[in-house]
Amino acid sequence: MPIVQQFIERHQLADLVMVADAGMLSAANLKALDEANLRFIVGSRSTKAPVDLESHFRWHGDAFTDGQVIDTITPKSGKHRRENDPKHKAEPKWDPKEHEASWRAVWAYSHKRAVRDRKTLGLQEDKARAVVAGEKAAHKPRFVKTTGDANVVDEASLARAYRLVGLKGYVTNVAVETMSAAEVIASYHDLWHVEQSFRMSKTDLAARPMFHRKRDAIEAHLTIVFTALAVAREAQARTGLAIRNIVRQLRPLRSATITINGATQTLPPAISLDQQAILDDLIDPSARH
Repeated sequence: MPIVQQFIERHQLADLVMVADAGMLSAANLKALDEANLRFIVGSRSTKAPVDLESHFRWHGDAFTDGQVIDTITPKSGKHRRENDPKHKAEPKWDPKEHEASWRAVWAYSHKRAVRDRKTLGLQEDKARAVVAGEKAAHKPRFVKTTGDANVVDEASLARAYRLVGLKGYVTNVAVETMSAAEVIASYHDLWHVEQSFRMSKTDLAARPMFHRKRDAIEAHLTIVFTALAVAREAQARTGLAIRNIVRQLRPLRSATITINGATQTLPPAISLDQQAILDDLIDPSARH
């Protein structure tokens, strides 16, 4: 939290929405953000769907349509009372004053995600049954539980997981009037930019391994990496190309300065049309667009 506050003060931000994956989804973290008057959007876990969507399951069963979005509420923690009455067919509209024990929850169903989830669950089920049958030796995988001295397949958990395929949830304290469900989902999906930057820092920019021990050296190393990351992101934005592609195309360009008998001559590199287009975009990104 202190880092977030420092960031806000340094950049003089009047409003900020924190977006994070499910790793941030703890009651303490969300409470701290809310008490600091910060808005957030975090990924939910599929295990919360049976509670959040209890009304839907009661009135509609397991039926979902591709692209369906359900805007509802979720308990702030397991200790908080449920404020979503499944006897009511309509989902409640989150209001921080009316629903003091709940956050806003948005759930979306995707057929494409469901296909992917079923494939993953199928592999996990096969592994679980192989372990139970003694065909494969492994640490107890998902969907295997111990009953007495024997391992058995947890059929209830497996059935529950299959019931929730295709669902993705998001928890937020942003009011419905401020941000629609579609905007909540779109904002969360922008996290791929952050994930891409982390991948770039670890691969293209060689942030690791780090052969430093002293604090000053570590900070200097990371400062160089993040400066390079900022330059790389800007280069990608200007050219529309991945930084690896930019480097691959521009790395061969070399100029030479030759001095013979006191006469100096500079030989420019041979630049192709594609290379020149990249250079033009880096110098003036509006020239080609």
